[in-house]
Amino acid sequence: MARGQREPMPGLYPVTFGEIELLRDLDRQDGWVLSKDGVPQSYVDLQDPTFLEFEYVRLMADVIDLLPEGPLSCVHVGGGACTIPRYVSATRRESRHIVIEPDGLLVNLVREQLDLRSVPRLKVIVAGGREGTAKVWDETADLIVLDAFTGATMPVELATAEYMGDLARVLRPGGTLLINLADGKGLAFARRLVATVTGTFRHVALLAEPGILRGRRFGNLIVAASRTELPMDLLTRRAAGGLTQARCVHGEALTNFVAGAAAIKDGDPVLAPVPPPAVFG
Repeated sequence: MARGQREPMPGLYPVTFGEIELLRDLDRQDGWVLSKDGVPQSYVDLQDPTFLEFEYVRLMADVIDLLPEGPLSCVHVGGGACTIPRYVSATRRESRHIVIEPDGLLVNLVREQLDLRSVPRLKVIVAGGREGTAKVWDETADLIVLDAFTGATMPVELATAEYMGDLARVLRPGGTLLINLADGKGLAFARRLVATVTGTFRHVALLAEPGILRGRRFGNLIVAASRTELPMDLLTRRAAGGLTQARCVHGEALTNFVAGAAAIKDGDPVLAPVPPPAVFG
């Protein structure tokens, strides 16, 4: 624990949008999980922020690690326990973070129980994703991480072409966007979201475990996008070298994945997929 930081207290905590359970990792002394309605939302190790428990978070870290060296100016849409801000601050000192999180009580919980004050140069905007992004200046971010969920479902208003345009406004010309989404059989939502992203960004890659990419089971997929080239060869090797040997889909293979799916626009009657109950036991 950091000096002066009290030991977190496991238990149930009321937040603005329901209730959060704070759970200790029995295998790691300083590992903690935020869970809501039985769905794990975030994992942090308070002593080692470079330890990433969830595979999809490791895939995002793979992309971040391959960005040009030096500190990053980051915008995070969706806060949770601020796992990625902690990771970036540990691996790239002097980085700056804006975290957009609509649940103010959740922010207070993470600040008080999970030592959020230990993350330097971090500012929180308590607002919804679109409202908060609108407050960020043009061309100020090297990295945007969109990892916003209501329970286990991504808000559709954060998956539209209009919102992608606003994220592109905030990114510097060489900046990178990372999106965490979840989908299952058929991957219809993932195909439409990738189609939406490719309408705004020229260079796009999709990373996920092979079983998820084939639609055999529900899980997380990561979209990486930029207006400049992504290091596809390095990213492919990095993803394949992980514990789950994830795939990196890009170029013609990504076009085949989208298979003519339509981009999502504001007002479209789109439902984000909900995981089957068995996914989280």
